[in-house]
Amino acid sequence: MGLEEYRGVYVFAQQVDNELSGIAFELLGKAKDLAKDLDTDVTAVLVGSDVKGLVDDLAKYGADKVIVVDDPELKEYRTEPYTYALASVINEYKPEIMLVGATAIGRDLGPRVSARVQTGLTADCTVLEIGDFPLRAIPGKEQKHNQLLMTRPAFGGNTIATIACPDNRPQMATVRPGVMQKIDPIEGAKAEVIEYNPGFTPDNKYVEIMDIVKSVTDTVDIMDAKILVSGGRGVGEEGFGMLKELAEVLGGEVSCSRAVVDNGWQPRDIQVGQTGKTVRPNVYFAIGISGAIQHVAGMEESDIIVAINKDETAPIFDVADYGIVGDLNKIVPALTEKLRAVVK
Repeated sequence: MGLEEYRGVYVFAQQVDNELSGIAFELLGKAKDLAKDLDTDVTAVLVGSDVKGLVDDLAKYGADKVIVVDDPELKEYRTEPYTYALASVINEYKPEIMLVGATAIGRDLGPRVSARVQTGLTADCTVLEIGDFPLRAIPGKEQKHNQLLMTRPAFGGNTIATIACPDNRPQMATVRPGVMQKIDPIEGAKAEVIEYNPGFTPDNKYVEIMDIVKSVTDTVDIMDAKILVSGGRGVGEEGFGMLKELAEVLGGEVSCSRAVVDNGWQPRDIQVGQTGKTVRPNVYFAIGISGAIQHVAGMEESDIIVAINKDETAPIFDVADYGIVGDLNKIVPALTEKLRAVVK
């Protein structure tokens, strides 16, 4: 493989029902940073049917070029045709870096594409940067420069691993939603549009979609919340009632730790952490949460973190901006009443 043939930072611009997913804009923001370090450009790969109308939105959020793979076979996501589409783009245009969102679609698509183009894939990355690999020079071993350093939690979140793919291209990573930040929109921005279709023919080996049933839920996506009141094992099942009262007073939403979901007290949709969602609210209340690294990885970028815990040595206080040591069953109701008086 001639590595010098591979140039550019590419992003899989996920869309569902002809609406771009938020992860597409987040990846474009990070791609701009990586492309600047490599003195190259950013290309979005848009796959679907009748999706050309989404090009301007991708340009607005950082895409210099957009490769559009448009075909009726791509109307709904199916593993095989989408894998064929993205792998064909990679083989044709040879990107140096290929980023995919670690969504339900991306986690299915990314590994298959990496196997198809014979390269590595680092999954669920939380940090991406350009640097040297090995990170520290080793006598007698070549240190390669301008490598994509992909950092992700490993061993259940108990350690952090930085991984590189120095001998194969593209360097591929899936990235957790909510971790990267999109740029401010560039009004009037235009991207070079490349229409590419490797050729699709109906195949009886493809999965046939018989029906699509969309779930209906009243749950607000906690990734969009400005204020989160999050409870851990220490709250107990009955304690979430008082957390909901606090959240209502603040105009926020309730979230929780993995232990709460594992106990069946709250739905997985509101779980924060490595195996849940990554959130960046303006204010994050961590109530009865010890602060294990698996949870902290999902909320440490919050603007203000307020921790309430009876254990003064709990790790959550290491990342908190404000900490209250005491009985949450007394503190939370008192705090709610004080805030309710202020709000009125």
